[in-house]
Amino acid sequence: MTSQVRDDSGVRGDLFDPQCPTRRLLDRIGTKWTSMAVKVLAEASPQEVRFAELQRRMPGVSQKMLSVTLQNLVRDGLVTRRVEPTAPPRVHYRITGLGLSLEAALAGLRAWAEEHMAEVDRANELGHWAEETA
Repeated sequence: MTSQVRDDSGVRGDLFDPQCPTRRLLDRIGTKWTSMAVKVLAEASPQEVRFAELQRRMPGVSQKMLSVTLQNLVRDGLVTRRVEPTAPPRVHYRITGLGLSLEAALAGLRAWAEEHMAEVDRANELGHWAEETA
């Protein structure tokens, strides 16, 4: 069984096809840094957030990884970017309506992870990676 979706042009995608745009998008939005950035920006909405503030609110993210994450979010229409022509330039980010719709989906995934993390940790400790016997 394949998972197909119809895009605006009427073309159907197949998640199991390595060339499917749906698959590439899921690869980008399925990262911890994307989830954190979208959450921070959604919480600030409709206000803008500066790059340094995003980095401060996302412990552990490097400047490079945050920059790449934000570039992807802007390219995908999930976030807007505004640069003030100052020295040095001040860069501001704001989540879009499309980004807010992603936040709703990511919030459910984060809630599931928070609720089940202890169970997943226990399974890892017990070695549930091995096949269960009946």
